[in-house]
Amino acid sequence: MNRRMSSRSVSLTSTFLLLAAGGLAACDNDEYVDEGFYCADANGVVVDEDNCDDDGGGGGGGGFFIWHSSGYKSGYKVGQKLPSGGQKFAYNDAAARSQFGLPSSGKISNGTVKTSVVGKGGSGSRSSGG
Repeated sequence: MNRRMSSRSVSLTSTFLLLAAGGLAACDNDEYVDEGFYCADANGVVVDEDNCDDDGGGGGGGGFFIWHSSGYKSGYKVGQKLPSGGQKFAYNDAAARSQFGLPSSGKISNGTVKTSVVGKGGSGSRSSGG
């Protein structure tokens, strides 16, 4: 028996496939996120960005970190605690800086937002005590 599909069946099948493909494409966008960066202490309290400057003797030594999260937007002031969910790395960790597209040394302005950071997702990806 030779059965033909009605145009309605073809239309519904095509629509389903297009929606499924769109859903997969939306999932792929999760690998690109915007990350906000701040100089803060070990507790996530924002400090002057000069404390995270490892160029020319500016850095504040141990105890300062670059905190990052897709939830951090610009505008947090010195003395404010960053929202939970962020990750940190030592301010002088050149490899971590480069991984996020930041300069490998020097000052990073508080509230810097890097767009389309690849493969970080969610609230960040790296946490180290430095």
